[in-house]
Amino acid sequence: MRILVVEDEISLNKTLNEGLMEYGYQVDCSESFSDAEYLIGIRNYDLVLADWMLPDGDGVDLINVLKQRNNKASIIILSAKDDKESEIKALKMGADDYIKKPFDFDILLARIGARLRFGNNNIIKIGDLEIDPDEEKIVYKNKELELKGKPFEVLTHLARHIDQIVSKEQLLDAIWEEPELVTPNVIEVAINQIRQKLDKPLNINTIETIRRRGYRFCFPKKA
Repeated sequence: MRILVVEDEISLNKTLNEGLMEYGYQVDCSESFSDAEYLIGIRNYDLVLADWMLPDGDGVDLINVLKQRNNKASIIILSAKDDKESEIKALKMGADDYIKKPFDFDILLARIGARLRFGNNNIIKIGDLEIDPDEEKIVYKNKELELKGKPFEVLTHLARHIDQIVSKEQLLDAIWEEPELVTPNVIEVAINQIRQKLDKPLNINTIETIRRRGYRFCFPKKA
């Protein structure tokens, strides 16, 4: 499970990062609205943990950013505002939870776990194609297909950004833990696996190569 922490208080940001990683979560951290917006655009998150007041914007506005990106991540707002009106506003805007500062980390951890356990359905359905990121499963016309590892993650990322051109660099940054340690040709290998194990047997095209720019999810489109 990948979590984005958006908190401008450096010590709290570090505490959340270290604490969540200790419990097995993959964590990215941001100290500003603009950096969080950028990360949401290139990566898929299961949950966003955002402070309300940021130096360049309001964390609650990240709710709209997630919606615009068609990102189904849950979002929990952290806030020093202890009035009822602020909590109601955040929830009405689409926040999945609202936690007042200061908070107990164990309680926060429990609420994150509950939200991830009962959160949004991450299944992607496009025509007859169904991609289940949580189960790493692909179903086409009631037939399950085998595609695992990085090729599956590349397919999922492109499907979540349907009709958008995604560069190799963006795919590397979104999927590989240490993108600077791998070469862009690993993307070509993953795309080839998708075409061999998914497109060719089903006689469909799922990914279009855009010369010098990247790739685009193009299903449904007959081969």
